[in-house]
Amino acid sequence: MMTTPLPISGYVLAGGRSSRMGTDKALLQLAGKPLIAHAVAKLRRICADVHILSANPALAAYAPLVPDLHPNCGPVGGIEAALTHSKHDWNLILAVDLPFLPAAILHRWAARTIAPGQTNRVAMFTADGRPQPAICLLHKQIAPSIAAAIALEEFKLLPVLEAAAHVLALQQDQPLEHILSVTNPGDATAAQQAAQPLWFTNLNTPQDFALAEANVAALDA
Repeated sequence: MMTTPLPISGYVLAGGRSSRMGTDKALLQLAGKPLIAHAVAKLRRICADVHILSANPALAAYAPLVPDLHPNCGPVGGIEAALTHSKHDWNLILAVDLPFLPAAILHRWAARTIAPGQTNRVAMFTADGRPQPAICLLHKQIAPSIAAAIALEEFKLLPVLEAAAHVLALQQDQPLEHILSVTNPGDATAAQQAAQPLWFTNLNTPQDFALAEANVAALDA
């Protein structure tokens, strides 16, 4: 699939401890290359520039690193760093352990979200009726709310993003649904559909990774 990168920044969330995996999952080899390489390659097909949200020097060979401003705050800390660092209004955040969501779907979704006239400022997918915040499109306008959440030691990603959207909706006197977009991923190829249950399944354990290895035909980056 050939796509033109969009005027957005891409960031791979790769600062986790990988405690359940027993080793740094970002460097686990899947289909001949580490998960971090899959994530960076996918984002480079969609975003004008790509960085890795981590301070791990072992990952610097794949893309420039952006360390947390406030360590040990989980994904919310990485997002704070991304929104502070980014030179674009829109930012695509992708967890390193979600290699199966097709790049074509991400690109189409991102292009629609940032289109002129759109009022969305926080966008994510839904799967089985549940929002999936580990892949999200975030506008820099929510940066103050992310910083406020960290100051209050609120680190659960979905509630923090939902609260940020709510604050912005109040500030702009907009209905929440005009600021927060939660959508179904849409269509995919037959091979990608076969692995659709893996699209939003984090590879947290050796068992998760074994399942991913059994579905490498569905990878597209």
